[in-house]
Amino acid sequence: MMKQEIPSRRMVLRGALALGCSLLAPIALVGCDSKQGASSSSSAPTNPPATPAANKKMPQTEVQYQTQPKGDQRCGGCLHFIAESNTCMLVDGPISPEGWCSLWTKKT
Repeated sequence: MMKQEIPSRRMVLRGALALGCSLLAPIALVGCDSKQGASSSSSAPTNPPATPAANKKMPQTEVQYQTQPKGDQRCGGCLHFIAESNTCMLVDGPISPEGWCSLWTKKT
């Protein structure tokens, strides 16, 4: 009879790690298909996103920006307002702390 060699604990753990990673890689890459959702028509989407794409701010006219508050909602109390520069993370141009727009979100 042959003596069966028992693998070390380290080898068993390495094998388990390799197997686990090989099973998770396809799951992690599911959303990476560049052709997914592509259409042959060049029409604009029917429901554009409510917030702008990364690094692109929305024009003030698109978000109904006004220089006066709407009730107790003021840009100065908005999550997106940058007080140091009187600007907004989402809206283009100078923003008054007393202004308001449709993207207003209460600062927590």
